[in-house]
Amino acid sequence: MRAKSSRTVRDLRRENRTAVLQRLYFDGPQSRLTLGPATGLSSGSVSNVVGELLAEGLVEEAGSVDSAGGRPRTLLRVSPASGCMIGIDVGETRIRVELFDLALTELARVESPLSTEGTGPHGRYDIGIVVDHVRDGIAEVLRTADVPPERLLGVGIGVPGIVAHTPDEGAVVHGQTVGWDAVPLERLLRETGAVPESVPYYIDNGSKTLGQAEMWFGAGRGVTDAVVVLFGSGVGACVIGEGFGPGRAIEWGHLTVRVRGRRCRCGSQGCLEAYAGAEALLERWREAGGRPPAGADEETALTSMIAAAYPPHDAEAEPDATALAVLEETAEYLGAGFADLINLFQPERILVGGWAGLQLGSRFLETVKPHASSFALRYPAGRTRIELGTLGPDAVTVGAAILPLEAFFARGGRRTEAPPEEPVPTWQPALQHRGTS
Repeated sequence: MRAKSSRTVRDLRRENRTAVLQRLYFDGPQSRLTLGPATGLSSGSVSNVVGELLAEGLVEEAGSVDSAGGRPRTLLRVSPASGCMIGIDVGETRIRVELFDLALTELARVESPLSTEGTGPHGRYDIGIVVDHVRDGIAEVLRTADVPPERLLGVGIGVPGIVAHTPDEGAVVHGQTVGWDAVPLERLLRETGAVPESVPYYIDNGSKTLGQAEMWFGAGRGVTDAVVVLFGSGVGACVIGEGFGPGRAIEWGHLTVRVRGRRCRCGSQGCLEAYAGAEALLERWREAGGRPPAGADEETALTSMIAAAYPPHDAEAEPDATALAVLEETAEYLGAGFADLINLFQPERILVGGWAGLQLGSRFLETVKPHASSFALRYPAGRTRIELGTLGPDAVTVGAAILPLEAFFARGGRRTEAPPEEPVPTWQPALQHRGTS
């Protein structure tokens, strides 16, 4: 007996809606006429889908354009006011919460520094403190923008560590470097009542959310295969390409670059993060005799180190030899780390983001590239470009907000999707009683 297709009319309608919404979102405004070739749908299907989306308020008219000899064509776009998302970056120095409309315009934001003092047994990463900051941040941005929580499509959160999605606890975070051992973050947040039960949480690694943001809207747009690396207190990466779906976070910072090397925060030795993360950079500078500003936070201290190593061309000061030596050694370690990414994944681009990566900037990156080329195989190295990301230091929150937006599009623009009722075979009622008689 020939197996029947599992796709239903319901599936086709959802896919058609998804296709139209995505094309309007990424390439719009567009007319009904141009949507056909862009989506591969017939004019009748486009007309039906657009009619539904207009009636639901998901799509709106956005002016018109002249046509060749005919009536002006009405342009359509996704309505920015038809939904909101929250994006959260649970970073290693602060928690940032942002509220966006559907066009990713920022409506409100709040930041909570993670102090190292008095925050419980795990220092600034104490899970109770983090959950409280997230709960309060959600309440604050909704209050500031006067947005009812029921309008949210979801709350996306980028976190440090490996995220496992379980049927009982939801997202569980394994963050070895921050002392999180199987933390049921989704359940803990749900218990706070910060959002209604109908509003989903989407929790994933911060490197992955950064990667999604750069690939959708930043330096990776139009690229098929890329690795997006995040430099903050630590180091992480996300691989995007065939076989990796929307992206896969990898623990790049814990590749060994020196056997029996420096002790890493994860407990191992010789990890890339023990040499290249901002926390390790500043520690190595101090050990070499450098003097970060007293009482400065990590971001301010790194700014000071970079300024000491690379003073402005018009300044009279000489480069600080200690800071420069540490950064030059770091460039070698990063070059080896980039070479591993090139040899393993052969990406078109490696994009560097995160607050520390962007602070180090193009000048430092130019010292890394020759090391990467010398350590990598010639052919893949010759086709990989290494560049800075373009979405700024806050891109993790944008990428986190993309998580609910992506799910919303996948559902065809419906907030929830009830499971379809499975039809009962005609023979089942007639034969059901025979097993019990």
